[in-house]
Amino acid sequence: MGFARTCSVALVGVEGVVVEVQADLEPGVAAFTLVGLPDKSLTESRDRVRAAVVNSGGEWPQKKLTVGLSPASVPKGGSGFDLAVACAVLGAAERIDPRVLSDIVMIGELGLDGRVRPVRGVLPAVLAAADAGYEQVVVPECTAAEASLVPGVSVLGVRSLRQLIAVLTDEPVPEEEPDEPGRPDPMLAGLCVPGTGVGTGLAGAVDDTYGLDLADVVGQLSARTAVEVAAAGAHHLFLQGPPGAGKTMLAERLPAVLPRLTREESLEVTAVHSVAGMLPPGKPLVDIAPYCAPHHSATMQSLVGGGKGIARPGAVSLAHRGVLFLDEAPEFSTQTLDSLRQPLESGHVVIARSAGVVRLPAKFLMVLAANPCPCGRHTLLGDGCECPASVIRRYQARLSGPLLDRVDLKVEVEPVTRSELAGYGTPGESTRTVADRVRAARERAAARLSGTGWRTNSEVPGHALRTRWPASPGALDAAELDLERGFLTARGLDRVLRVAWTVADLAGRDRPSTQDVALALQLRTGIARGVPMAIGAVT
Repeated sequence: MGFARTCSVALVGVEGVVVEVQADLEPGVAAFTLVGLPDKSLTESRDRVRAAVVNSGGEWPQKKLTVGLSPASVPKGGSGFDLAVACAVLGAAERIDPRVLSDIVMIGELGLDGRVRPVRGVLPAVLAAADAGYEQVVVPECTAAEASLVPGVSVLGVRSLRQLIAVLTDEPVPEEEPDEPGRPDPMLAGLCVPGTGVGTGLAGAVDDTYGLDLADVVGQLSARTAVEVAAAGAHHLFLQGPPGAGKTMLAERLPAVLPRLTREESLEVTAVHSVAGMLPPGKPLVDIAPYCAPHHSATMQSLVGGGKGIARPGAVSLAHRGVLFLDEAPEFSTQTLDSLRQPLESGHVVIARSAGVVRLPAKFLMVLAANPCPCGRHTLLGDGCECPASVIRRYQARLSGPLLDRVDLKVEVEPVTRSELAGYGTPGESTRTVADRVRAARERAAARLSGTGWRTNSEVPGHALRTRWPASPGALDAAELDLERGFLTARGLDRVLRVAWTVADLAGRDRPSTQDVALALQLRTGIARGVPMAIGAVT
């Protein structure tokens, strides 16, 4: 009887579980049995592994073969177990020393010719292996750079099964024929999911931080100020105005204003995008804030995550540490919009399915954009709106009160005038200038919040702001009066104080003043408070 074991990783959402792959050979009729709660794609690995071993020059054992995946209670799917199954079988057949395999984690799909093909989710899989104490990982060669992002793990990238066999048996490593130059690499097909390209609005930010410049936006001083405050404090933003006023332009330029991701944040985002099959080729680490803009016909499952079996990341997780832009927000279904309430508060999504419960990260900056009415001309002069009052009320009521109460900044985007389009006014600041000011404000907030676990003003609870970092004496009088009048909820008062701290950080002040709170109230309620809508003008 021959026995060998090695390890692989099963992904549950964006978290990995180390799985022991055991192979047992017994005398009897030649058969291959795979046990351990595999799905259809994993069950098919029996034929892939057999063909790959034979075409790699190995001999397939003609005995009763049983391959077990432990723990058996964890659902397992995908083709990433192929490499571990093949090596476990070869170890049981004594082609490879079983002692060499026991401390190695193997991830990769096998082609029928023995080539090792890449799979999605390599980064979270290697992270799980490192957390479990494993120090050696074998992955496909084209994903070795992604796996190497995990510190303390020795990564071996292989192109074929015969190369791995040679490495494990101390034999000369054969050279694989390179692909013909100029032809597309078929091996990269395993890293992408059809329908997740740039055209879907679910792609990560491109590495062109200042490609979309804020200076291109004509006028819109109030909206530009709101975008800057939103970026500096990670506050959610609601832009309302007629079509063509520049709402989408402002939202598209917001990711470039955000600071680059830290190393920890980059690993979080890269893990989600790796599982979703959205990592751009040749760029294993996402270090720029992602931008996701799903269409208003998106279902609740595509927005918050879901699908058959174990839930997969949705748009809120793909926008983790970045921007989620919902254009034409009232056109989304009410149920879909209200499903955002929990991730907006907690920063994660918990999805329960019959196959298991998945916790997905979802700490994003939400930007809503809406027209004032179905025809979009309700606030315009000249072209009168033909929508009945009942239709306008019903249209605006699609954004529920509890959802809007979680939005810190509400700004009316005015139509652009002819003189502004002609360039007679003062041009707006560039993205680079605003981004530098945002970065400085974030650094002030980080220094103040050092040692607390919070990074931005939007994360700090209202009680902590009122007790540990109080505003200037009398600064909150107007906000407290609005609370008594019913214009603000208790959550709204806390959010006004958070925005006031962000305005103070942008202006370089130690704590919010009366005018900082007034500007925060103006951004929150849309009611004029007698302060200019520009950070530099608040004194």
